[in-house]
Amino acid sequence: MPNLPRRAAAGSELLSFNVVRRDRWIAEQAARLVAGTRVLDVGAGSCPYRRLFAHCKYSAQDLAPLHHDQLRYGAYGAIDYRCDATAIPVPDGSFDAVLCTEMLEHHPEPIKVVNEIARILAPGGHLILTAPLGSGIHQEPYHYYGGYTPFWYEKFLEEAGFEEVHIEPNQGTLRHCAQECIRLAQMTRPFALRMPLPLELLWMPFWLALLPMLVFIIPVVCKLLDRFDREKRFTVGYHVTAVRSDR
Repeated sequence: MPNLPRRAAAGSELLSFNVVRRDRWIAEQAARLVAGTRVLDVGAGSCPYRRLFAHCKYSAQDLAPLHHDQLRYGAYGAIDYRCDATAIPVPDGSFDAVLCTEMLEHHPEPIKVVNEIARILAPGGHLILTAPLGSGIHQEPYHYYGGYTPFWYEKFLEEAGFEEVHIEPNQGTLRHCAQECIRLAQMTRPFALRMPLPLELLWMPFWLALLPMLVFIIPVVCKLLDRFDREKRFTVGYHVTAVRSDR
């Protein structure tokens, strides 16, 4: 994460906590890898995490079917393996770590992707994985699944030959509610809905009145209360680590 001023960092975390917390978590995982670790970023896209693995031997894989404006940084990064994620042209055990972030929902056969990752990881190799539990349609038409539960990871990672599977939510239900309040403010801003002009002019003062509630008050309250979420029935996504079994 860049060294942002404290207020700017706090504001960014409040308005887009999903990305901010995921980036922070991946930075922590990258820092735990020893220098020279062979890392493959599966479904790398614009390679937003390349710099975090500068101390490693970083490579990137992507089929690269998207338009540039569908990517996080507006263009693909340097892709070393332009291929399907179920058929990466490397020998078994070629990598010590695999990074795969927000990609599984975009592949029609995610279980095969997990099995291929297991194949290319050396015994004892580390998997660093994130995917949503629930997300709106994006990067269409390459969006095939709504999300993945802890039970999905436990079942299919273990079947693929992983152990020490650790799963943690990217915040809880209330933080998700806050995210959707911010989305509501964005979607309903004046002239975004393209209503007839009289309705737009009528809606504008109501939107301005609601804006502080939607983008500040509710998100702050949800952030403070999220720690007390006991049911933990929803999160925007999970952060997962696992180790390739040597059996």
